Amino acid sequence: MKDNPYADLPQIEILLTRPEVGKWFPLLSRPYVSLLCSQVLEKERDKIRQENTSPGIDSILDQVEHVCRSFAAKRLQRVVNATGIVLHTNMGRSPVPESIWKRAEAVNTGYSSLEFDLERGKRGHRGGIVSQLLCLLTGAEAALVVNNNAAAVYLILNALAKGKEVVVSRGEQVQIGGGFRIPDILAQSGACLVEVGTTNITSVQDYIDAVTDRTGMALSVHPSNFFIKGFTGKPDLAELARALPEGVILTVDQGSGVTTEQIQGEFSALHAVKAGAHLVCFSGDKVFGGPQAGIIVGKADLIEILGKHPLMRIIRPGKTVFSLLQEFLLAKLNKNCSSFVEQVLNLSEKELTARGREILSGLDSGSFTVVPSTILAGGGSSPEKELPSQSIRIELPVSPDSLLRRLRNYSPPVIGTIKDNAVLLNLATLLPNDVKYLRNVLKNLSSTILKEEN
Repeated sequence: MKDNPYADLPQIEILLTRPEVGKWFPLLSRPYVSLLCSQVLEKERDKIRQENTSPGIDSILDQVEHVCRSFAAKRLQRVVNATGIVLHTNMGRSPVPESIWKRAEAVNTGYSSLEFDLERGKRGHRGGIVSQLLCLLTGAEAALVVNNNAAAVYLILNALAKGKEVVVSRGEQVQIGGGFRIPDILAQSGACLVEVGTTNITSVQDYIDAVTDRTGMALSVHPSNFFIKGFTGKPDLAELARALPEGVILTVDQGSGVTTEQIQGEFSALHAVKAGAHLVCFSGDKVFGGPQAGIIVGKADLIEILGKHPLMRIIRPGKTVFSLLQEFLLAKLNKNCSSFVEQVLNLSEKELTARGREILSGLDSGSFTVVPSTILAGGGSSPEKELPSQSIRIELPVSPDSLLRRLRNYSPPVIGTIKDNAVLLNLATLLPNDVKYLRNVLKNLSSTILKEEN
């Protein structure tokens, strides 16, 4: 045993010169890799104090490799969505079309006219022609964009219903991802919640009976990923709009972002505007198919109040969101860009089967098979509507959990699901470029596992 076991611990600067360590600099930065090396060495010092034994350099390098790999996995990166949930909130919801991203590139890599009037040569309205295009798409008088739909709901309540009563159906007091609860948002905004109806049925008369001289708004909320079926009922929007007294604002949290798309169980923002809603808000990155944003359309006088509210400085988007929205709306209005959700939900069984055969061509049919499955729109859109799909079922001599972990370790990671004690990779939610890549991943996965077994 050595008199000084600490002497064998390498200096951090020496570790950082090793290629096994340096390869992580582009992914994590040299300073952060240095910090991780320092943490590894500190653990080894603790171990020496307890056991009086010194580790070898290979052991230290293995530990550095492990912690760097673990931390690199937390980076924001592209993944292959094989879950069968099209608008997967944890995976960024709707992918932005590559053509839209390229058209918006110049605005983001140089200076832009984000808030500059080129005709007058002075400060101008933020966001280019996005508001006008949104009005054209939805039939609204005016439009406003904030950073997400939760912010849109909060802004509407705080600016137009603070200190007033807001009537909400009991069946629409939902909680969506991240703990966003309608009652809590109303309380934070300064509005007073007035519950009407029952969990399953609310009528127009329930709303009317709840109106007092303190009522400022009736709020209709998209149920998101929650639904009730059976003996249910809710008012027709047009009927409710006609019945509400003048001065009571009808706000519709449409949520899912359906505009021109045909999605089962969903009504469009255009429908809500035509029905007489004063304000309609929805997400930009769900069915709508654009970047994350909260979009508010409706009456010009109300939109003007919202736009001048102090909160707008906090929740307004920047050039990236506006440039992507602008190009996306132009393509949408010119019918040059179909909804990603519609594209996926409309894939035929024949197309999916062909995709599966292409991926599995030449692979062991005993380990990989194409089986019937289902898909969901996701993102709180049409939650009860499962549609038929096809998936690759993986049966290899390791546990399903181990298979999923191995798939997540590829670059880019592949994200699947487990059903009936087997891993499923849904074919519908794959992007075109994922097909060849996934074939190579499965070939490598099978080869690696079989070698381990032998």
